[in-house]
Amino acid sequence: MDPRRSAQDVARCDLCKENIVQSYCDFCHISLCKPCIGEHITDEYDKHKIVPFKQRKSTLMFPTCNTHSKEKCKLQCKSCNVFLCVICSASHEHKDRDFIVLEDIYKRKKECIQKDTEEMEKIFGPTYEEIRNDLINQIAKLDGEYEKITTVVSEEGAKWHTEVDRVISKMKNEITEIKENHRDLLVKHFNEITRIESLIKEVLSVLKDLEESNNVSVIVEYRPQIKEFRKLPAKVHVTLPSFSPKLTNGEQLYKMFGFIKPLVSTTDKDGYKIKLPDVSPRELLDIPEVIKTFSTGYTDLRSISFYSEEEIWTTARIKDIKCFSTDGTCMKIITTKSGIMPGDIAVTSGGYLVYCDFNLKTLNKIQEENIEEIIKLQRWKPINLCVTSTGDFLVSMYNDDKTQSKVVRYSGSTEKQTFQFDDEFEPLYSGNSSIKYITENKNYDICVADSEACAIVVVNQDGKLRWRYTGYSPGTSTCTFGPYGIASNSQSQILTADYFNHCIHILDRDGQFLRYIKDVKNPYGLCVDYLDNLYAAEDLNLKVIRYLK
Repeated sequence: MDPRRSAQDVARCDLCKENIVQSYCDFCHISLCKPCIGEHITDEYDKHKIVPFKQRKSTLMFPTCNTHSKEKCKLQCKSCNVFLCVICSASHEHKDRDFIVLEDIYKRKKECIQKDTEEMEKIFGPTYEEIRNDLINQIAKLDGEYEKITTVVSEEGAKWHTEVDRVISKMKNEITEIKENHRDLLVKHFNEITRIESLIKEVLSVLKDLEESNNVSVIVEYRPQIKEFRKLPAKVHVTLPSFSPKLTNGEQLYKMFGFIKPLVSTTDKDGYKIKLPDVSPRELLDIPEVIKTFSTGYTDLRSISFYSEEEIWTTARIKDIKCFSTDGTCMKIITTKSGIMPGDIAVTSGGYLVYCDFNLKTLNKIQEENIEEIIKLQRWKPINLCVTSTGDFLVSMYNDDKTQSKVVRYSGSTEKQTFQFDDEFEPLYSGNSSIKYITENKNYDICVADSEACAIVVVNQDGKLRWRYTGYSPGTSTCTFGPYGIASNSQSQILTADYFNHCIHILDRDGQFLRYIKDVKNPYGLCVDYLDNLYAAEDLNLKVIRYLK
């Protein structure tokens, strides 16, 4: 058999079709053997980028400058968003303007693409497959369920004579019509789910192409579409009709025989739940390891929010919000609109920074260094917040007279849920202006570190109290449990900062104590990165801790 026709054949040169490939042109996207390289680069030597085959698509292909054809655009003007070469950046038109390095944007967008691809593959694909299978199952059972109703009608009809037979025939027709309406409703919903699944596959295909792409222009122009899939469709609830017999005679036969309850169709926006991928369990380290510590320049470090290795946002008791890279370099500083310290910060999946301002009673989003007001509260002040897996905001707040506290879920600027009282109408949270850091666990529980109550308060996504944790002190703690920052990891474990005891408590999803992370001086805000490393605010410094094997 000709090895070139074998399914196991090695990659061969795109030019001669004979020799085994050794190199790759990152500009033309052509595989080359060694003898064909010379022929390939004879037309325009400078434009070709020949790399070893294993390093293909590693060369970034920057766009050519429209003004200076021999130059590549490696910068972007922050003011006009135009791609610029080095010569253009020094021109009068762009003098004294700030520039963004395209390679930095490329790397950030690549990270976003990889995250979106993983989320598509591991979360949204399986979620919609589960929804589709549920609808298939409902449709498959439809005939059997309706057959049961038809049988009841038939048995009742056997007791009657000729006039009853006419009524039965009429009612069977009604049932059939309702059944078809029911089927049409489910099939319509099924088709919509199938359409979205198809769209997921299309987007996933584009994302995979982008992952392989080294075209800077295409990558920079990428706009995440992942948010469209976080909002699951409303689940259709259909109540089956039932037959209610009634005795009668003569002209009242039809009315007295019984009636068919109409088809009832309702929609539940929260009926479907995102299917979380299975996560391999990881054991806790016997002795947590401090990976890194760097100074933030603050004197009282407070909140931390991790987005990427180049975007670690921090706050303190001043008006400035600082962004650091993992090596401790301050990348940018943003000042709050009110000129006072922010209550808390969080970063959306799209990379937008959000902060709450208790002075202005607002929730604000920062995009391209512009501050946009999202929510304006009346008679309540926001103090802490987090972004959920579906992109909602969870905001803890207190009223103007500092006697009540609550947590509110927002979709954009729309209030969706309020959590304030338990089933006995007792307050879930202490009524005061003390900090109440908040996070959403992987099982959708809402976890609040109520510092004044000295407790972690956890409710489920419907607001039902699940448990409270008031500390674990088998003779080791010298001070009252003082929970400040709180975070959750991929294992659904909860980590909370015990400010006064200089440690961090690790709990399981049901509030059972697992372990301490000790020797963290006055820990305040907490967050975890995509590797589950812990970022802890320690007075002046930001400390990064590895605590899982």
